[in-house]
Amino acid sequence: MDNPGSSIISAFGAGSGVDFVQLADQLSEATYAFQRSNLETRNQGLEARISSASLLRNALTQLSSALGDRVRTGELAPRANVSDPAIVDVSTTSGVVPRGSYSLEVSQLADSQLLISQAYTSGDDLVGEGTLRIRFGEVNGATFTEDAGQAALEIAVDASDTVQTLAAKISSASGGALQAYVAEGNGGAQLVIKGEDGASNGFVVEATSAALLPTATPGDLTYLAWDPATDAGQLRQSARDALYTLDTVEYSSPSNTVTDLPEGLSFDLKATNVGAPTTITFSNDTSAITDVMNDFLVALNDLAGLLAEEATPLGGTLGNDPGARELKRDLARLTNEVVMPGAAPGEPSTLADLGLKTTREGRFELDTERLNETLSNNPEAAAAMFTTGPFGLFATIDRLARDNTTRSDPGSLAGSVSRYEAQVERNSDKLDRIAEQQENLRERLTRDLVAAERRISASQSTLSFLEQQIEAWNGSN
Repeated sequence: MDNPGSSIISAFGAGSGVDFVQLADQLSEATYAFQRSNLETRNQGLEARISSASLLRNALTQLSSALGDRVRTGELAPRANVSDPAIVDVSTTSGVVPRGSYSLEVSQLADSQLLISQAYTSGDDLVGEGTLRIRFGEVNGATFTEDAGQAALEIAVDASDTVQTLAAKISSASGGALQAYVAEGNGGAQLVIKGEDGASNGFVVEATSAALLPTATPGDLTYLAWDPATDAGQLRQSARDALYTLDTVEYSSPSNTVTDLPEGLSFDLKATNVGAPTTITFSNDTSAITDVMNDFLVALNDLAGLLAEEATPLGGTLGNDPGARELKRDLARLTNEVVMPGAAPGEPSTLADLGLKTTREGRFELDTERLNETLSNNPEAAAAMFTTGPFGLFATIDRLARDNTTRSDPGSLAGSVSRYEAQVERNSDKLDRIAEQQENLRERLTRDLVAAERRISASQSTLSFLEQQIEAWNGSN
């Protein structure tokens, strides 16, 4: 866009031959060029430091996250050995190390109630208008004991409802507590209703017909009513709890998936074994620990290499950064830091006990001989170092990562990033002020030079008039 002074100067004929608008731009820019260049150069350096510090911080966070994932998946947890795997699948809570052996005897699996209605000709048959009420509780023989903690279902049945549409209403109204569908087998169309596992999840079906004289026949809603006292073969499976003993202690569970057991055990019960208890023992997977240590070594060396490159004293982007210096010190003392303060004498307590050592160049190596010795002599104590508890390998690296993401700590990488960002913001504010000052100067110079151009043009006009008068006088003489 042309400067507004250009048209003014053109109107006066630009008598001096000098482009004062361009001159004003150049003078104002030159006045602040050094300050602006200096601040822009500083910001470029700060942005480079922010990038480097963020790169190191993210690399450390990713190392902690990856290590945590390996620990949380249970990959390093002691492996359960079940003498009869057909009875149960066993898992353990992360951070808990089961010891010894356990005896398990399952006398009953948890199951759900299965109710089959009397037959209809087709799933499209009308069921009759009225209200279907389903109450939940325990069915025991010919008796039903309602569970007051479970709300009954009230289902409005229209005159147009069929066996199919009623099944859909039951499933929807129960919110997943019941599964209803129509089975059209050899005996005709039958409404199938399945509940959830657990003795308290049995149910009865009560029907109130809109007909003046209910007939309890197909087409009348009372045909679908059921309770255990009048069962005529509709009940095909009763709801019940799982019953089992662990080390002869009796337990029950509404589900075959059992958690919160002693020693962090969890069971997925699959079959009964009355009179033939199965034995559960645990053994540490030393090969998994070795694999993790090798992977950890690679990731740690990647971090150390990146730190050495970014924070080298001569020429490194973070050569004088306090956060980078602190991380160097943290890595230097990592191998000998006590990560298991409660370890008994002779048990591993440092990462050096797991074979981790440093070289003179600041790199890390794995002493496999020492690692194997630890795994052989103290397998349980070594496994305890690979949990999500407050101590151990993961807790140490996680704490290191967290310390370096605390922006309020000036000695952390995050503190460095915060400090550099604040400096960039201050410099950017200064650049904004310089731009404003430069524009004000340019406008002032433009006004002053345009005024000067007017005076020069006026002088040239006067001089031209005088020259013409002198020539006229000389000609008349």
